[in-house]
This record gives sequence, C-alpha cells and structure tokens, in this order.
Amino acid sequence: MAADQERFDHIIIGSGINGLVAASMLALKGARVLVVEREDRIGGCLYTDEITLPGFRHDVMAATFVLFMTSPAGAVLGPHLARHGFEYCHCPHPTAVLRADGQALVLTMDQATNVGSFNALSAGDGNQHARDVGQIAADAPFLFALLGGNLWSWATAKLLFGQVRKRGLRGLAAWMGSALAPARGWLEANYQSPLVQALWAPWVLHCGLMPESAYSAQMSKVIAFALEAAGAPIVKGGAGQAAAAFRALIEAQGGVIRTGADVAKITTRAGRVTGVRLASGAEIASGSVLASVAPGQLYGRLLDLNLPQDQAAVRQFRHGRGNLQLHYALDRAPEWLTPGLADVALIHLADGVDSVSKSANEAERGMLPARPTICVGQPSRLDPSRCPEGKAILWLQIPDAPRVIKGDAGGEISAQDWDGAREAFADRIEAILASHIKDFAVIKLARRAYSPADLERMNCNLVGGDPYGGACSLDQFFIWRPFAHSTNGTGAVRGLIHIGASTHPGPGLGGGSGFNAAKGLGA
Repeated sequence: MAADQERFDHIIIGSGINGLVAASMLALKGARVLVVEREDRIGGCLYTDEITLPGFRHDVMAATFVLFMTSPAGAVLGPHLARHGFEYCHCPHPTAVLRADGQALVLTMDQATNVGSFNALSAGDGNQHARDVGQIAADAPFLFALLGGNLWSWATAKLLFGQVRKRGLRGLAAWMGSALAPARGWLEANYQSPLVQALWAPWVLHCGLMPESAYSAQMSKVIAFALEAAGAPIVKGGAGQAAAAFRALIEAQGGVIRTGADVAKITTRAGRVTGVRLASGAEIASGSVLASVAPGQLYGRLLDLNLPQDQAAVRQFRHGRGNLQLHYALDRAPEWLTPGLADVALIHLADGVDSVSKSANEAERGMLPARPTICVGQPSRLDPSRCPEGKAILWLQIPDAPRVIKGDAGGEISAQDWDGAREAFADRIEAILASHIKDFAVIKLARRAYSPADLERMNCNLVGGDPYGGACSLDQFFIWRPFAHSTNGTGAVRGLIHIGASTHPGPGLGGGSGFNAAKGLGA
C-alpha cells in the first residue's frame, strides 16, 4: 500500500437510505467513514427536483417516511437529523381508497373513528379492524424483531425460545403459519365490506407482493397498524432534504461523502477486504466495506473473486415488478368529485382485491395493465413549500408496471419498449385520474413520467425499475434474502457486509440493514 493512500475505518458504497443510516451511526461513534456515490447527488431514491416547472418540487421516487419515523434507525438518528433540517409534515388522514364508481373510504389516525366508519359499512368490520391492529400491537416486540432485526443472532434465538415458553412449540408454529396467510384470504374471510377490502388490498403492492402472496396478510396488518398510529408523513422540503440532513450529520461528525465516485472494484487480499478501487483508478484503503447495491452489482461487477455459491445464487435471483412514477404540476389544488379526499396523504385508485390482483398479474406477465392500480400522493397539502402559493403538485406511483413489456392488456399500446410506451401508458393513467377530479385538463400545467427503464437509468440498483431490491416472495425474504445461504449480509469475504433493499429486512425507508450492520460494527 502506498504511504499516501487514503484510509478509512469504514467505506460505504452507495448513499441510499441504508448507506446513509450506517454512515451516520458509525460517524456518531467516532469512526472515520467514507461514503462513495457514483451519481452526482446522494440519496439513492431520496431525490427531490423541479422536474415539471420552476418552483414545483417533486419527490421523484420515494416520498413517505412512516417506516423511517417508526424504525429503530429513526429513533436513534431522528434527534440528530432534526438539528440539520429534517422535519416531518403530517396530516390526520394517511390513506384512502377511491373506486371507479366514486365510492371512497378514508382512514384516519383515530381508531374509534375508523371502527365506527367500518362498522357503518358492514356490521363487525370495524371491530375486526380493531382486533387486527390490536394483535399487531400485542405481538410488536416479537414481530418487529423478526421483521427488522438480525435473524441469525443469539438475540433472535433467545426471542424464539421466549416465544416457545410463552406459546408452546405448537402455539408458535401456529402463529408462524397464520403469519404466512395471503391478503386475499384474510380480507375475504374477515371483512364483508368491499370498500374495506379495497382500502387494504393495494398496500400489498408496496411490499413487492400480490394479494395471493404468502405473508401478505401480515404485512397488510402491519401497514394498517403503522398508518393508524403514525400516519403517512413526508419530509418538509422533500425527500432530497432528508438526504441533505443526513449529509450534514455525517460531515459534522467528520465523515466524508464523495459523489461522482464510481467504485470499479472492492479490493481484497487473502479473502479479506482491503478497500475499494474507483473507476478513476484511485484506491482507498479500509478493512470494512458496506455495499448498498443489488446482488448483480456486487457479484457481477464489484467482486473479482471465485465465489461459486454466490455466483450461482445471483443467476437465480429474481427481480420484481417495475414502478412507473408520474408527477403533475397543477394550477390549483385538485377538487375531487368524491368529497372528503382533499386532505388525504395517499389515495389508491382501485376497486378491490380482484382489481389489484388483476393489474399485478398482468404486470407479472409482462403486460401493461388495462386498469393499473394507482397511488396518488398529495404532498403539497401536507407541505405547501413544495410549490408556488395557490398551486399544487401530485405524486403518482404505479406499483404494477412490467419490467419488460410483452404486450398491452388493454389492447391499445403497440410499443413493446418503455421509451415508446411510457407516454401512452401515462395517458391511460391520467384518464383514470382525471375522471375523479373536476376540470383536471384545465388545472393541469405540466406532467413528467418516469418509466421503469428511466428509473434504472437513474439508479442502477433499480433493476428493471424494481424499487424493492428483488422479488419479495417468501423464498427471497427473511433468512433467505437475498440468497438461501445468506447470513446477515456477511459471506466468504471477511470485512464485507452487503446492505440495502436486497438484504434483510428488505425494501422501504426504514434503513434496517444499514442500522443492523452499523450496530454489528459497534455503533
């Protein structure tokens, strides 16, 4: 090693939420930390920009921070980030569903109100809701440790032993079995109102699942619990402001962040990490590297080693459906034709379990959905600073877009590449949206669409526009994420930890893998 070669205690590759969480925690403990990011900005999916018109600031990808706010990482880092400009914006109505016929159901942050409105739709539905979220609350210490903690650990073993003592071995097995139930079965067996079913059915898509997927019922209940308890907060100024706060925190603790720094290789010697080599040729030394990248990046590009088990596994690794993002600048706040939606943070345009299943299945098969499930965010209602006074923005996410287009389930779009199909598919989405908003064509000032291909071009870890780091089916989740032989992000290369959405605890803004890795390194 050259005498003047830089050396850090830890190098973090990638500045998404997990990389930023890990870097922040390690820097706060006094470690010398370097974050290297290939793009010209940090944040990964935390990206805010004036993409439609000047003065209209849109969260291009990630937007809602309930997972971070309620996470262990959020609890530890929240006070520090607040001192650097990280501020939440809330509303009392986190979500709603709006059906094609104009029927809607709004969830509030008051359980008694939700119980009353659900029971009014169908007797007993509200009481069932209270039981479901109440069970999540009762199981929270155990459940959230499984969902977010290091699964291969003595702490988890002790936790499981405690549950065996509490429930009995058969009782724990029964709990595990019920936790694997699909959302369709849970909703259709327990809720009689189609509106209540429709309220929860779309949320499985945000977990990278479908209504028929194993454990989708449990994830839906967790979401119901989190939304009712904590809402759907966004960050004042945009997700990019969250990234800026992380940067300020890391640098205030002596950490270093470099953008436009593409890592070409993770360097090793005798099976141990020695640092990284940048595309520029510069080498930086460290005995600890945390790689927040997709498996294909790690094992196909960054590691130049013979790792047959990992290389065989990465060939079998599957990515999930793509996302399409659609953003609007509006001349005024939208006037929904259905009353009561003006101040809702996130509105799903969906008819119910069948419609969500149909659109997701079409996307799974490579088809452009005939009637996609649409998530509509109203960030300027929570944070007026996002746009000029009197104006508005909308954030739309379509979580069931095909990664590769094989055809159009609607029989109207002939293009089979995203550059050719993007605007036509956006027109389909806009027509659905406009049918629910008064004079939408009049108030629309500008539109910007990002296809799955666009998202991958912006972030190489969003393979095929998959924002969840890989399919979240049971065989690629929990102790099997990303691979069946995975163990807390560690492997054959000593000093290397794989973090990010492709590793346990999976996707979202909770920062769980970065948090767990930092804790394991003494943070």
